[in-house]
Amino acid sequence: MSTPTSPTFSAPRAPMLSTSDALATLLGAASAVAGAETLPTFDALNRVLAADVVSPLDVPPMNTSAMDGYAVRIADLTQGERRLPVSQRIPAGHSPQPLAAGTAARIFTGATVPPGADAIVIQEQTEAAGDTVTILHLPKVGEWITAQGADIRSGSVILPAGTRLTPQALGLAASVGCAELSVMRRVKVAVFFTGDELTMPGEPLKPGAIYNSNRYTLRGLLEKLGCEVTDYGIVPDQLDATRATLREAAQGHDLILTSGGVSVGEEDHVKPAVEAEGRLSMWQIAMKPGKPLAFGAVRRVQGETFFIGLPGNPVSTFVTFLLFVRPFVLRLSGVRVVTPRALSLRADFTQSKADRRNEFLRARINPAGGLDLFPNQSSAVLTSTVWGDGLIDNPPNHVISAGETVHFIPFSELLN
Repeated sequence: MSTPTSPTFSAPRAPMLSTSDALATLLGAASAVAGAETLPTFDALNRVLAADVVSPLDVPPMNTSAMDGYAVRIADLTQGERRLPVSQRIPAGHSPQPLAAGTAARIFTGATVPPGADAIVIQEQTEAAGDTVTILHLPKVGEWITAQGADIRSGSVILPAGTRLTPQALGLAASVGCAELSVMRRVKVAVFFTGDELTMPGEPLKPGAIYNSNRYTLRGLLEKLGCEVTDYGIVPDQLDATRATLREAAQGHDLILTSGGVSVGEEDHVKPAVEAEGRLSMWQIAMKPGKPLAFGAVRRVQGETFFIGLPGNPVSTFVTFLLFVRPFVLRLSGVRVVTPRALSLRADFTQSKADRRNEFLRARINPAGGLDLFPNQSSAVLTSTVWGDGLIDNPPNHVISAGETVHFIPFSELLN
């Protein structure tokens, strides 16, 4: 008689994390890297300010004319005399003389308003004849005068620490005379990729192999964020090789980033390698695409280096990077505001099947101002990320009807 076997029971799965909870956990662990450097303002594009930029002067530093015209004293015009001799000519960049009573001064846009003048009359409201001008309009006090400090007051913070420097931010810093800026050092990120099926473009594609698109996507995304990237390439599907790469990558980097290899298959060595070299949390996130995500750290000589493992499907890698890695890296960079702005736009399509997870649907804005949906939302269809303008953030269990207003996160918010 055979011996009865005891029934086996699988442990209940942990509930999936919401996208908001997963992001909060990541951001809660991240803090700005230590270290700053001083750069010429010309070279600081996309870097993050390490210190407030405080204006040492008013902008403009004097009262200036907003238009080409004539500087006048209103009191002269209210006495009935509208034809005035022109006593001086004031181009931008020249110091004027005080305006003599009963005269006008020819003035040009951006030029300093002469002492004594209290308005500018634009040239279209005058008639010039030789050395005189007839004023055809009675101005109000301050008309067409840009007051000293109208834009910036001396001593004010014009760019706070944590600001990521755009071209217009560089212009603003230059407008108050900043030739150099103190910026955070670049975040140092190590990347590698596992999978014996991966082949680099330019190499023959063997049976069962695929080209490694994620290597190009992730490096491009990291470089666009201003990271200093070390690419360890494709690591063989071997535990010892993976552990050795992790140990090397942990030294001198702030973050190690991988795609694929973090499941529990016999050829998925990243998970046990990180657990052997540090610590790891495996998350199932209630999102589509991109459910699996790994977060942890790898030991180094002093302290730890963060680790994030992304899913391997191309769209899943792309979307999870934008939603989780991007804000994490920005927080490491010292950026304070890392949440992308969403738009409320009209759906010009119907999606009749709801998913229990938070969906991020690739869509683009059509000429009518509504959203069109890419027809194939598979996590393997990388074409959708080039075709689309952004992601629709669709809540769990929600059917989208044509004409409905949805939340749309433009790639312009996620790729800067």
